[in-house]
Amino acid sequence: MSDTVPNRETIEAAHRLIAPYIHHTPVLTSSFLNELCKAEIFFKCENLQKIGAFKARGGLNAILSLSREQLKNGVTTHSSGNHAQAIAFSAAKVGAKAYIVMPDNSPLVKIKAVEDNGGEITFCKNTPEERERTVQEITKKTGATFIHPFNNYEVIAGQATAAKELMEDSRENLDLIFAPVGGGGLLSGTALAAHYFSPETKVYAGEPEGAADAVLSFRSDKIERAPYIKTIADGLLTYLGDKTFPIIKQHVTDIFTVSDEEIIQSMRFLWERMKLVVEPSGAVPLAAFIKNKDQFEGKKVGIILTGGNVDLGKLPF
Repeated sequence: MSDTVPNRETIEAAHRLIAPYIHHTPVLTSSFLNELCKAEIFFKCENLQKIGAFKARGGLNAILSLSREQLKNGVTTHSSGNHAQAIAFSAAKVGAKAYIVMPDNSPLVKIKAVEDNGGEITFCKNTPEERERTVQEITKKTGATFIHPFNNYEVIAGQATAAKELMEDSRENLDLIFAPVGGGGLLSGTALAAHYFSPETKVYAGEPEGAADAVLSFRSDKIERAPYIKTIADGLLTYLGDKTFPIIKQHVTDIFTVSDEEIIQSMRFLWERMKLVVEPSGAVPLAAFIKNKDQFEGKKVGIILTGGNVDLGKLPF
């Protein structure tokens, strides 16, 4: 595993490596949302990605970067769903075993997808400590190579390719990009991609009020825990890592928090107006942009819709 922050060449190499295995997802627009926000918005539709989420990019880059020796005992990770699917999917591509630790309250749609990709699931209580402890037990027992869901430079480089494509395909000089933040893998990758490929583009993040650790970390200049965890955005519950945080601190302009009500409203806009199935976590950056739209009137804005893995039996509207 690399111990160096991805540079321009690293991200370009990651893009070449994963390109045969991913969808080059479309960039779509909405006249309704443009009018609502008085801005020109370009949506990167990673909800249409393989496994239904951008996480396929980082998972593939991490696993395709491993040697045969590192793969021989399989790979393991912990995740509430989308990274779990990404690792199971990617491991299957190279014929490796995937041992996946998932919280016992993970969405059924994500559990089923991991199983369908051949992942062997071990459930644990939904705390960061239990996830880490369970993964360590599996690593000790199996010798599997651990791939962290976000605090891993190969994962970050893979996630950076979504913003790289967005900036290339929008055919505009974007003034800013909005991404969600949980552990920071996508946000740090997005920030690096903007820094290298479009330095004038500013990067902002949206975060749920009910998992607001990144915004506290950003303000205090040290990694913080959220004061409480209660949000519909189940994919954004983790806190920043020692690899993602310095990149975010250096290259992200600001982080905005949004309520569950604002997330659900944005999710509904995407479903009803754009006919896009987007999960709550994926609607967070749009919610953050709408909440703060007066700051960005007249701007050209990229928004990454990160995933579409929704339990259709438990829709919030």
